[in-house]
Amino acid sequence: MLKFEDVSFSIGKNEILRELNFEISPMELVAVLGRSGAGKSSLFRLLIGDSFPTKGTIKLDDLSLENISYKSLQNYRQQVGVVFQDFRLLRGKTAYENIAFALEVCGKEELIARRVPELLEIVGLSGKKDFFPRELSGGENQRIAIARSLVHDPKILIADEATGNLDPKSSREVADIFAQINKKKGITILFATHDPVLVKQLNPRVIRLEEGKIQFDRKGGGVEEVFEGIL
Repeated sequence: MLKFEDVSFSIGKNEILRELNFEISPMELVAVLGRSGAGKSSLFRLLIGDSFPTKGTIKLDDLSLENISYKSLQNYRQQVGVVFQDFRLLRGKTAYENIAFALEVCGKEELIARRVPELLEIVGLSGKKDFFPRELSGGENQRIAIARSLVHDPKILIADEATGNLDPKSSREVADIFAQINKKKGITILFATHDPVLVKQLNPRVIRLEEGKIQFDRKGGGVEEVFEGIL
């Protein structure tokens, strides 16, 4: 269970998020929508522990993120996989090596031989394990990034505009992978997006932000309706 309790976030005198209250249950699919500047990126920085609430509490199960120790923060971050719009792959490493590197930096080299092939299969790129990012399409690079985000078997996957640079076909492929890992691996997924393809295909719960506050939080509703005024 992920829970926001009266969470506000400010930078200096600029209040970016205001009194957010919501709960996300295990295995939920949640889209975070909003205009540019609505607070989506700040919300995600709080979720990955890059920033901390000015007021309020964020809890993952029994762990609260305020006043958290450095060691506990590192443990928390391994429970949260992150996917970015710009992939953030290492250009000098192959697909296999990019995924393996996430285990190497945590001293878990013994898991590489088992985990990396398994993750490549999940994203449908076993046959391109020796390809470098420059040899792969944008959609394929994003699928490698998704595989890398799963190396620690996270409870939650956070995707920030994961299909923002992709064509509709690649967006549908990413949506298929999200649906697969949500259902088969039981991973909760939160994604910020401006992509109607992703929302239409996944039919998630939608939390829409407006000027740092929750405008609405609901399951269902047409794509045109939930994106009204954004696209």
